[in-house]
Amino acid sequence: MQQEYKDIEAMSFREATAELDGIVRMLESNTMELEDTLKAYERGVKIIGSLQKRLTEAEQKVEVLMGELSGQQEDQIRDTTLS
Repeated sequence: MQQEYKDIEAMSFREATAELDGIVRMLESNTMELEDTLKAYERGVKIIGSLQKRLTEAEQKVEVLMGELSGQQEDQIRDTTLS
């Protein structure tokens, strides 16, 4: 399995999930040597960690944006009652 890997953080979310899917398929095939299996598993764990971090960051951004939207709606209601 001597393969050069792209830096995980430089990969798009889609690229990372596609690579993870490929790793899972390879591991499920049971055709790899033990050493290659361990390397693939380690790479998969690193990708999962990166993807989880990205999802958490995206979720936080959405929450902030939803809070801003909610605040704008409250301001509009408040502004119309003050006029």
